[in-house]
Amino acid sequence: MNHVNWHIGCSGFHYREWKEVFYPADIPQRKWFQHYSSRFDTLELNVTFYRFPQPKFLETWYNDSPAGFTFAVKVPRLITHFKQLKDCERMLDDFYNSIRDGLKEKLGTVLFQLPPQWHYTEERLELLIKNMRNGFTNVVEFRHESWWNKKIYNRLKKENLVFCGISHPSLPDDVIVTNKTAYYRFHGVPKLYYSAYKNASLKKVADNLSNARNVKDVFIYFNNTATVGAIENAVLLKAYTQRLAVR
Repeated sequence: MNHVNWHIGCSGFHYREWKEVFYPADIPQRKWFQHYSSRFDTLELNVTFYRFPQPKFLETWYNDSPAGFTFAVKVPRLITHFKQLKDCERMLDDFYNSIRDGLKEKLGTVLFQLPPQWHYTEERLELLIKNMRNGFTNVVEFRHESWWNKKIYNRLKKENLVFCGISHPSLPDDVIVTNKTAYYRFHGVPKLYYSAYKNASLKKVADNLSNARNVKDVFIYFNNTATVGAIENAVLLKAYTQRLAVR
């Protein structure tokens, strides 16, 4: 079994459903992140998917988080969904520069979430690779099943890119490893964003990642945030991976 550095967290943290379950009633909303970051060491920034991040905005996250905290930053949908990676060189340069300057050493990973209709073609694979910048841990989340293919895994491995494994109602849930960093997102099954996971499902993914060859860092995020399932699952999985780490 490898020695793995586990980073377990959620896709966002600002959910009113968590009040009085995870966030004590007497904690004001402006202190929710402080509470979250005292329990977890990583956060997936969903907000950057909807709004292009400015360095000042990212510096606030940097300053408000404790030492050793890491962020996964989602690439804006303007790039991945509206322009679908075409003619985005300058925009991507601005994005990469902003997140590097704003988050500094707390920048963990960069997540490209691709549209569900974006099926595999050789041209799209080359376009994707061309748009990645060196010096970052780039993660790709495909949303069309045509990308679950060994040829693609091998190509991503060659390019030092991370294939994002997912638990999603309509897509394969295989643990795919193409890098010394692994990444997995739990979206909610059978009901997207709502369903909580049973312990056995969480442990199966963690065990597979722990046993994967050459994996050093694992980032796992829960996006089933419409209920308290995300936070409960994250707490359980964090405790389990802590036990794995001392075996």
